[in-house]
Amino acid sequence: MFRRNLLRFLVVLTGLAVSLPVAWARVEININKGNVEPLPIAVTDFIASGDLGQRVTDVIAADLKRSGLFAPVNKQAFIEKISNPDQPPRFEDWKVINAQALVTGRVTQEGDGRLRAEFRLWDTFSGQQLTGQQFYTQPENWRRVAHIIADAIYESLTGEKGYFDTRVVYVAESGPKTARKRQLAIMDQDGFNARALTNSNELVLTPRFSPSRQEITYMSFEGNQPRVYLLQLETGQREVVGNFPGMTFSPRFSPDGQKVIMSLQQEGNSNIYTMDLRSRTTTRLTSTAAIDTSPSYSPDGTQVVFESDRGGRPQLYVMGADGSNQRRISFGDGSYSTPVWSPRGDLIAFTKQSGGKFSIGVMKTDGSGERILTSGFHNEGPTWAPNGRVLMFFRQGAGAGGPQIYSIDLSGYNEQLVQTKGFASDPAWSPLLE
Repeated sequence: MFRRNLLRFLVVLTGLAVSLPVAWARVEININKGNVEPLPIAVTDFIASGDLGQRVTDVIAADLKRSGLFAPVNKQAFIEKISNPDQPPRFEDWKVINAQALVTGRVTQEGDGRLRAEFRLWDTFSGQQLTGQQFYTQPENWRRVAHIIADAIYESLTGEKGYFDTRVVYVAESGPKTARKRQLAIMDQDGFNARALTNSNELVLTPRFSPSRQEITYMSFEGNQPRVYLLQLETGQREVVGNFPGMTFSPRFSPDGQKVIMSLQQEGNSNIYTMDLRSRTTTRLTSTAAIDTSPSYSPDGTQVVFESDRGGRPQLYVMGADGSNQRRISFGDGSYSTPVWSPRGDLIAFTKQSGGKFSIGVMKTDGSGERILTSGFHNEGPTWAPNGRVLMFFRQGAGAGGPQIYSIDLSGYNEQLVQTKGFASDPAWSPLLE
């Protein structure tokens, strides 16, 4: 839906190169070093009529700053005013203010009404253009173009895919605590362009994107029947995933989008099942007298991490995708819940309750190397950015009126509030839009 209906791009990858002498060095960020010092980058206002150029560059700069890897230079410090982005800038002016990278660009309106946005990324100390691209789109999609440019800058300087051109589904909460209304909603990863996906007073929980980005599975208490649903984003059509006699919850798609894995409660126990979305056949993966829930596939679909209290308190377990070789991987103090396998395959994120605090942490897939990224009164529900470098989760402070969504990177030092109109919980990050 996103690709076909929200944006129609023509991307020109090689049309903006400027011939310059051979570079002697290349500015780059090694994001595998752990705590990285943010790179000073100057993002100049794109040449445009009105304030559109400034709005585009403000979105780009905000994306880069939130990643924790970049420190946009204050525009008040700029010496050179870029008036022609087709010409090389005066690199000495940018070295003086220690801008190690520089972004210039232009936004113009074509005769057919489309916007043409173009940018160049410069290494100011080597005096080289690192990348240059241009895009055509409808005027209403200017924010998405800005996110795509931010992704291109991120990838050029880190060597890895960005995550700014993405969306987040979540539970939007409004009204007093005693009569709280919870709706499914969707927004850009920076909190803009939020809109409701449901409009009922029934409790909804745990929305999750399909790999195709076109469907969401979630849990709803509609009609006092706790069941798992599928929602088509393009049409708004929805359906129940299976007509089971008990409560179904904690749904998540398989990596190929062909199955939904979820928990089914029967006779006081909850076990993990998969449903094939084509044949509607179900397969039981666990069979215990405990509560087995919150399943999440590995990126290659061969393994599943889940939460179970079969050992007396909630801990994390891993099993084969067919239910084989079930084994416990968490052994720390307290209890563990809401595990999510990283898109990179190397880590599992979780919620940990210990010592009166709720923490968001990560561990290797064999349970070793546990690291706590943030702790507080109530933190819960991590979800990964598609590049596996950043997590979102929701937090409710002691005495707060409701939860809010935050992001944090794997260093644990770059925690950011995601601005939403009201209270918000249960975020789920989409794959990169295409």
